[in-house]
Amino acid sequence: MTQLFNLKKISLQLTLLFCLQQVLAQPENIRLNQVGFYPKGPKTAVWVGDIQTGFVILAQNKKDVVFIGKLSAQRTNAISQKTTQIADFSAFQKPGKYYISIPDKGISYPFEIKNDIHREAAKASLKGFYYQRVSTDLPEKFAEKWHRNAGHPDDKVLVHPSAASRERPENTVISSPKGWYDAGDYNKYIVNSGITMGTLFSLYEDHPSYFKSFEINIPESKNGIPDLLDESLWNLRWMLTMQDPNDGGVYHKLTNPSFDGMVMPDKAVKPRYVVQKSITAALDFAAVMAQANRVFKPFEKQLPGLADSCLTAALKAWEWAKANPKALYLQNENNKQFDPDVVTGEYGDRNSADEWIWAATELWITTKDDSYSLQTNLFPDNNLPLPTWGQVRMLGYYSLIRSEKILTPKGKQTLPELKKQITSFADNLLNGVNQQAFNTVMGKTARDYMWGSSSHAANQGIALLQAYKITADKKYLEGALSNLDYLLGRNAIGYSLLTGFGSKQVMHPHHRPSEADSIAEPVPGLLSGGPNPGQQDKCTTYTTKIADESFTDDVCSYASNEIAINWNAPMVYLAAAIEALQKKF
Repeated sequence: MTQLFNLKKISLQLTLLFCLQQVLAQPENIRLNQVGFYPKGPKTAVWVGDIQTGFVILAQNKKDVVFIGKLSAQRTNAISQKTTQIADFSAFQKPGKYYISIPDKGISYPFEIKNDIHREAAKASLKGFYYQRVSTDLPEKFAEKWHRNAGHPDDKVLVHPSAASRERPENTVISSPKGWYDAGDYNKYIVNSGITMGTLFSLYEDHPSYFKSFEINIPESKNGIPDLLDESLWNLRWMLTMQDPNDGGVYHKLTNPSFDGMVMPDKAVKPRYVVQKSITAALDFAAVMAQANRVFKPFEKQLPGLADSCLTAALKAWEWAKANPKALYLQNENNKQFDPDVVTGEYGDRNSADEWIWAATELWITTKDDSYSLQTNLFPDNNLPLPTWGQVRMLGYYSLIRSEKILTPKGKQTLPELKKQITSFADNLLNGVNQQAFNTVMGKTARDYMWGSSSHAANQGIALLQAYKITADKKYLEGALSNLDYLLGRNAIGYSLLTGFGSKQVMHPHHRPSEADSIAEPVPGLLSGGPNPGQQDKCTTYTTKIADESFTDDVCSYASNEIAINWNAPMVYLAAAIEALQKKF
């Protein structure tokens, strides 16, 4: 009775203060996942500002109090020195739509509590790849108001002099259609496709049953193949065209000599080239194709011969790599020798050791040939760098763990130590999170903020999910969820970084179709790069260089607000995997 009386009393007080709160409302000072929470999962919001004592949860009418809570002791953000307090309402589990109120200070953005709360965000971030498709119309039936004409048929692509060979001399015309636009630009890059495809295939291998009913309304939906794999196929088929059938080498990228302007894809008609074969492209290609063999083997009826073709391509690329171990892609050096100069994304990497590890591991798992474990040092040290396009060895380690049942006896011998290392890595990510300003794994140090910091947060979450797979310890699952909360609004900038989601969402990403299509809302389901104190774009609308706040929602900001396929892929993984595991909370 006392609790009920207090609720009614506070509800009356808040009703009287309601009009005042509309004036005082500072929803940006209350940071939270703007999409919402699972009924039985952890639920946290953050108050940024001067010290307060408590908070309440309001019903959808903004008047009825449904939960009363105390704010934590004040915390100091080690990066910005701003102070925060944590509002933990995990005990409140009733489904519905709500607001958080700090009495006399303001009301948060709305949020929802329900099962499958992140399913739509997961579906949208996967469909973000559909909107990046090259060489095809996007009809209204599938693309809604973002429908557009096809761009870049890529059926008449020139061989750049850096890629010329006896069989394919300079200016030979080849066909290399399909694929995804890499980022906000209109080029296609094998290295960045590598980590992207590896991440998406890993998601499928980790949770195959979840994707049986995971449809995103693309032309291939309902064809008997999960939409995750159908969408991946659009890029896989392009990647296969990037291998020179004469020697097995793989072109580094398919590109214009320079970036297009802010125009729609069908208006970008500059000549396109395939550029130099590189060691990193060949090894990333080999890894993806070896993994594709495993993924598509069960779909032989729908895709006859594809799995075998992928393995054949992987083996050819591996042999080319062994014969050309020093074939690094160095764009500036190329431009001194060959015309036209190419100034699009380099994806240059002077160290291919991690690509050797990834390719050898995927081939080892797929072929069950132990000799691949001897052809490079698979475990050179105890470092476990998070995956990036230039550092991919962890992808191979994840594959070893998920493939435990099909490994050779020698492969299984690697697992005890590897599991121990990944669990230790995850423990280090979690260490001290309960004292962090935003109670997230992301943001413990300013080093977390770099070009594509959003993908860093998502990849941290994936590492924690791998530790959860190993241990079944819920702390890792909750840690991964904290980073999904970060991406959807519980962060130092108060933005939901996934287009189309949240009350304060990114509206002006550095993305040519979103800028040129005359539609107010950007293409949905695209993950913005996030805070980056490097500010390499020289955009003038940044307001600070504080690492976790160095962001501007401006199309000029390719350093903090571009989109990229290798950022969207871990977003898909994190949101979809947590959805698949939600009953474990």
